[in-house]
Amino acid sequence: MAYILLIVSLAIILLSAEVFTNGIEWLGNKLNLSEGAVGSLLAAVGTALPETMIPVIAILFGAGDMADEVGIGAILGAPFMLSTLALAITGIAGMIWKVNGKRRQTMFIDRPTMNRDLSFFLLVYTVAVLAGIIPDGAKRYVAIFLVVAYGYYVAKTLGCEAGEGCEALKPLHISKKNPDPGIGLITFQIIIALTGIVIGAHLFVQEIELIAARWGVPAFILSVIIAPIATELPEKFNSVIWVRQGKDTLALGNITGAMVFQSSVIPALGLLLTPWHLSKLGIICAALALTAAGTVFILLRLRGEIRPITLAFNSVFYLIFVGAVMVLY
Repeated sequence: MAYILLIVSLAIILLSAEVFTNGIEWLGNKLNLSEGAVGSLLAAVGTALPETMIPVIAILFGAGDMADEVGIGAILGAPFMLSTLALAITGIAGMIWKVNGKRRQTMFIDRPTMNRDLSFFLLVYTVAVLAGIIPDGAKRYVAIFLVVAYGYYVAKTLGCEAGEGCEALKPLHISKKNPDPGIGLITFQIIIALTGIVIGAHLFVQEIELIAARWGVPAFILSVIIAPIATELPEKFNSVIWVRQGKDTLALGNITGAMVFQSSVIPALGLLLTPWHLSKLGIICAALALTAAGTVFILLRLRGEIRPITLAFNSVFYLIFVGAVMVLY
């Protein structure tokens, strides 16, 4: 039964992701936003909310050092999963799906959007990680910097290429015969989709835990490696859907925008409410995330493009982390 429910949960997430991407594109169109802004802000923050609640709940409502450890681990883990596995899956999707009958040699991206997102991520995540070695009294100022930096990122994103809305929109799923749906209908569809994503992800994690317990998988490995894959499924599915449609800027912006959000606003909460002392595994996790994102950023700057194989290669950094977990634990 657990395996059947696992498949059902994946179907719920996939269907909800399709409904979400459709709604988000319409919302971006109504707000007259560029594809970069739609992907990096609306889609990124929307799909990041489910996994964002894990560290927030652990920190605010948990008790003792274990709650802090879970919260810090989740904060560091989300950008890692996005910069390695999520980008890799997007790259693999780019290698599989053709555009106009031809395979991609490069991803069809908006270079300024990718440059902005990756550079912001590398800056704020590095600052957040280094905050683990500074005196406790100074950490509040780092938290303020991270929040202000994200505010600047939002302003800069909204100011770039405003007015380039999404092209060739499919009809809104809940109002297919309406060529110009109102913002209320669009918002309602997005809320329904996000609810489905949360329910599907929760069911997926629940069934994975049951299966892992049945197979004797240690709880720590489950929490560090397996469960985060589920919490990042919305970003992965959304991006695959957009790659299939040839909307690579939306696909990658959904991931890189979530990386910026989860490496600035959420670490700020950790800095204010926890000791923010990083474990050896946490440092390895952060270093690999920065290396993975840094590799893509450097190649983008050198070549002026992102190739699908470059993104797919980021899966190697995830496998290195899995190996480190096996060795250390």
